[in-house]
Amino acid sequence: MDFDSLERRIRRLEDLEAIKQLKARYALACDAGYDADVLAAMFTVDAVWDGGPLGRSEGREAIRKFFQGSSRRISFAVHNIVSPVIEIEGDTATGIWYLLQTCTYIDRNQAVWGAATYHDRYVREDALWKFRHVRLESHFWTPYEDGWARTPFVRRD
Repeated sequence: MDFDSLERRIRRLEDLEAIKQLKARYALACDAGYDADVLAAMFTVDAVWDGGPLGRSEGREAIRKFFQGSSRRISFAVHNIVSPVIEIEGDTATGIWYLLQTCTYIDRNQAVWGAATYHDRYVREDALWKFRHVRLESHFWTPYEDGWARTPFVRRD
């Protein structure tokens, strides 16, 4: 039996699961009122969170501030993050995930459907996987009443 190969395969499976758990904890923290301290701890010190039109934050402290502000904009959210494609190369990895999100914008008490794709980069730091770069590619953020065919993006005056 090739124990080196078996060890590599087990390590890969453990890494895949650790990255999936990182993303699941991210969703849980977002859905728990955007717990900024919990979320920030998941990122490297020099990480980037890039939501395109939703904002870009560089560095763990800027990411913490972004998520602190999220709880003032969104009163309710459920992040359904599915279908990961994860590639691991030693202590770095990439991941692509689909997001289907329901949320309520505090402004106008507006129920919203959202769909996006996450493009993530991860790094193993002190034996833990962390986000180095999260990029959200939005497909639509639409009022619940309208749907994405009629109003693909909510107007935020």
